[in-house]
Amino acid sequence: MVDRHIDFSGLRCPLPILKLSSLYPQFKEGEIIEVAGDCPTFERDIKAWCTKLGKTILNIEKSANKIKVRIRI
Repeated sequence: MVDRHIDFSGLRCPLPILKLSSLYPQFKEGEIIEVAGDCPTFERDIKAWCTKLGKTILNIEKSANKIKVRIRI
């Protein structure tokens, strides 16, 4: 079950990560968020963000034009 869905489609680097970082204080420990984006570097950037903050990536789903990443906060 996902607690929040956030879609950054249409935004280019570094905006998706900057916006995610600005939302981060609102998240609760243990919450599962699903973040989507279509920027060419989105997957790499979201992995780096999770590594930096020590958050767990639960799933990465790729389609033709979008990537969805589930993260445990």
